Amino acid sequence: MITLLVGTNRPNSRARRVATYYTSLLTTLGAESQIVDLAELPADFTSSALYDNAGTNPVFNKLASLLDASDKLVIITPEYNASFPGVLKSFIDGLPYPGGIRGKKAALIGLSSGSQGGLLAMTHLTDILMYLGTTVLPQRVRLPFIDHDLNAEDGLNHDLSQLLLREQAEALLAL
Repeated sequence: MITLLVGTNRPNSRARRVATYYTSLLTTLGAESQIVDLAELPADFTSSALYDNAGTNPVFNKLASLLDASDKLVIITPEYNASFPGVLKSFIDGLPYPGGIRGKKAALIGLSSGSQGGLLAMTHLTDILMYLGTTVLPQRVRLPFIDHDLNAEDGLNHDLSQLLLREQAEALLAL
């Protein structure tokens, strides 16, 4: 089972739409997958699920357990202010330590409306994942100008984007 983690809590995000596309791609490659969308987190999760309240928030616990059931992750993150969204960092901080995502394999997809395609977000996220003992696939896919690439059917308009995501998925499955 591969878990796709939508790295923002923005409702109906472009990251969620890319996750839907990637799920279809994994299905064509014969792999099972599930989506964990941080938009499902309760608004107060940083006070109701972290630190002294660890393990007490049923919604947070459900999302964390879905991650726990997978040995491979695909993290789709937009770039917010030259990094990844704070909600993703808070979610990671709430996972059990040193467990959580230690020992898992992760593929990263960055997206942005600009030309960098989430490069800075993926760089920051890679540092954190490696610190936590997660193996990060070298094929990190950048999706720049996502507003032009993502179409109304949650598909990608650019052949290069489709090819890069397929190559990444195949590499992840080969691990």
